[in-house]
Amino acid sequence: MSKSARAKGHGGKRVRVGKELVQRLKRFTEALATTENLPDRFTCRTIKLDLQPKGYDGNDVRRVRKILGVSQALFAQFAGVSAAAVQDWEQEIKPPNGAVCRLMDEILYNPSYFQKRIRELATPVGNSG
Repeated sequence: MSKSARAKGHGGKRVRVGKELVQRLKRFTEALATTENLPDRFTCRTIKLDLQPKGYDGNDVRRVRKILGVSQALFAQFAGVSAAAVQDWEQEIKPPNGAVCRLMDEILYNPSYFQKRIRELATPVGNSG
């Protein structure tokens, strides 16, 4: 199909949209090259996510692990920590913190997704003996 034929049909609309995008990107890159205050010329938004995880005690950790249907060792492997760390959390020797609390927040938000992921990641290990 020739360029002129495309310009008459749907292709023409794509060309116009494409040209408009290129023009806008050129104006934006020109503004970046200057000391111009971008928020004065462009719509700029600052977004802050509320990512402060909740605190988890031993019962909470155990509940999340049971939702996944995994042992302490498998939960540890999934969370990227040692089995001893999971045991310490559940026995309330040490509290979990940081990324693992965020992970548990997400597991509680969408347990079926993480149950499915555990099943997808599981590889049976043959018994020796």
